[in-house]
Amino acid sequence: MAELSCSAVGKWFGDREVLRDVGLDVPAGTLTAILGASGSGKTTLLRLIVGFIGLEAGTISVGGEVVAAAGVKPLAPDKRGVGYVAQEGALFPHLRVGENVGFGLSRAERKGAARTVEVLELVGLGEDYLARHPHELSGGEQRRVALARALAPRPALVLLDEPFSGLDASLRVETREAVLQALKDEGSTALMVTHDQAEALSMGREVAVLQSGRLVQTAAPEVVYRSPADLEVARFVGQAVVLDGQAARGVVTCALGRLEVHGGVSTGPVRVMVRPEQIRLGRRSGNGDSGVSARVLSHSSFGPDTVVKLALGSAQTGIEARTFDHAVPAAGELVDVAVAGPVFTYPADSGSASALSPSAA
Repeated sequence: MAELSCSAVGKWFGDREVLRDVGLDVPAGTLTAILGASGSGKTTLLRLIVGFIGLEAGTISVGGEVVAAAGVKPLAPDKRGVGYVAQEGALFPHLRVGENVGFGLSRAERKGAARTVEVLELVGLGEDYLARHPHELSGGEQRRVALARALAPRPALVLLDEPFSGLDASLRVETREAVLQALKDEGSTALMVTHDQAEALSMGREVAVLQSGRLVQTAAPEVVYRSPADLEVARFVGQAVVLDGQAARGVVTCALGRLEVHGGVSTGPVRVMVRPEQIRLGRRSGNGDSGVSARVLSHSSFGPDTVVKLALGSAQTGIEARTFDHAVPAAGELVDVAVAGPVFTYPADSGSASALSPSAA
């Protein structure tokens, strides 16, 4: 295993800046997930690290060795000790599984097949897969074979480019768990790029949010989710209810009442960010006002949880709550609304307040 370090990395295609001043450190033996929308520069960064393209600024080091630097001849891709799992797996269709997995091994290791079988078992596949062709495999099996091929030469670093795209929900979870276990068993250092918030937050020891070619926040998943660097990050990594408020002495007053603040701007006009799952709904007692009230507009079930759209207070501000309670109030019903846990605040001039702010997924 080896650590990865990117320092002030920049990349241009013609006059278009794709990456700017990217700084990233991935400790040895860990997985960092880069989260970004399509076109944010995620795949370009991986291609720079593996050596498929050259950089215009900065340096990239693997295991303390500089493999690419601006103005210096880069180390060839096959000399970097980097394994690469491309989108869709990119298996060789004319080769059997054993030949695909053993492609990067020495002739002696390919002939013995012991390492090929070892990494196949590592990703949850057995020796009986050796003779199969890629078209005989399911999508999840193809992704596991692609990972086995990347791990086989024992690379210092493994790069995963949207490794679960195109898989159905249950298969994504199953394949994701198998990949994580294989990387852990091999002791690999890994960098994964994805546009899927759930993948990034559940897989990475750290999550790095990439926006328009810049890393805007790198932190533990719970920090990125609970304390996003700005409202754009907040809206990208999950659903967010954003309201105008007035903060003072660790408390913010907004349309959802007086709420505890755990970070952000502490005084004056602010934008308040609340996650929909923090919003709790209660039946009206019928004994007059008992706090903040809202009228149920509609609800949508997602199996274990339900999203409830609400018109909040006399201003009829639209918000969303996410509840795991199976007894969901009916459309038109008046409910009490409360917020569980502290909230995060931002400067009042950080974009317009938008109460209904769906995830960018």
